[in-house]
Amino acid sequence: MTTTRTETDNELTAVLVQLFKGVVYRDTHERQWQQLLRQRSQVSDYVAMLGLSAEIDEAEGYAYLRSVDRGDDEDQLPRLVARRAMSFHVSILLALLRKKLAEFDATSADVRLILTRDQITEMLRVFLPESSNDVRLLAGVNAHISKVIDLGFLTPLRNQPDAFEVRRIIKAFVDGQWLADFERRLAEYRAELAGEGS
Repeated sequence: MTTTRTETDNELTAVLVQLFKGVVYRDTHERQWQQLLRQRSQVSDYVAMLGLSAEIDEAEGYAYLRSVDRGDDEDQLPRLVARRAMSFHVSILLALLRKKLAEFDATSADVRLILTRDQITEMLRVFLPESSNDVRLLAGVNAHISKVIDLGFLTPLRNQPDAFEVRRIIKAFVDGQWLADFERRLAEYRAELAGEGS
């Protein structure tokens, strides 16, 4: 006996596949976003069996999967969502982008924060070692930008290769506590750089 899949089953599968591929955004995955909101409980139940939770932020318009930490449970499932190590400068860039987004939200009625490669370079320049080689400096900044794009926190704009949208999901990963801790480390790093320059 064969079982036929219903349209609801197909919609649920489409939403789950998109979530496993990465973040689902209201503005770029409109159909899957609507299906996700309709089938929220089924999605949550399904991913919970895999040791994940579906994090949905309707106000900001994104959803993603997060591993559920079960502490020291010996029967803990292997991680489906890999942790990614970040270099110090990528961490700095994330902190700077998060702060820029907070300032933008406080002063602008726009929804999308767009930054150019030059603006990002200027933001980062303070935290990079002094260099007389601009080509090397730009190559380093471009590598950091590429990593942040890979992580899903920046999106290049179509037809504008040197402009990027800061994705709002950065707020879920770079929260106030993370920023406060990082601010302290940045102050220490600035002091070290100032000591090397004198």
